[in-house]
Amino acid sequence: MIEVYPGIFVGRVGECPLHSGSLAGNWAVVHAYPVCHRDTLGYTTLLAPDGPEQQVARREQHLLLNMRDTDNPGLYRKEALIDPALAFIDEMRAQEANVLIHCEQGLSRSPSLALLYLATRLGALPSASLAAAEAQFRTLYPRYSPGYGIWAHMQQHWQAYCADGKRA
Repeated sequence: MIEVYPGIFVGRVGECPLHSGSLAGNWAVVHAYPVCHRDTLGYTTLLAPDGPEQQVARREQHLLLNMRDTDNPGLYRKEALIDPALAFIDEMRAQEANVLIHCEQGLSRSPSLALLYLATRLGALPSASLAAAEAQFRTLYPRYSPGYGIWAHMQQHWQAYCADGKRA
C-alpha cells in the first residue's frame, strides 16, 4: 500500500484487512472490489440482490462498493457508487482515521477514487482537467493505470466532481 496523502492510502486486495488480518490503529477502508461486497453481504451470484445495499454497503468503518472493473463508463454511477465513497472518506478523515482505498490489483478503481478525492475534496491535485490531475497523481502513485470505463466516467463527470468538492 502507498500513502498518497497524509492518512490516505491506496492498495490492492492482499492489503485489505478483511483478507489479510487487521490493520493496527484507527483505520477505515473503502473496498472498491465486488468480492468484498459479495463476501460481506453473503450472496453467491455475480449480481448483487436488489435492495438498499445492492451498490454500497457499510459495516462500521468499512464501505463496500459493488464496483466492477468494466469498460462501460455508465456502470460507474456517480451518485450510487462514487459520491458515497468520497463522502465516507470525508467522514473518516473527520474522525482522524487513516483511510485505505483498495481494489483487486490497486491499478484502476482504488487509485481513481483517491485521485478524485485528492483533486476535488482536498485541492491536493490540479482540478483544471483530469489530465493535469493524473499527471501529478502519477508522481504520487506510479502504478495508476485506469481502465477505460472508470477513466471515461471521470472524464465525462470531471466538472461535476470538482463542483461537488467546492461545496463539501
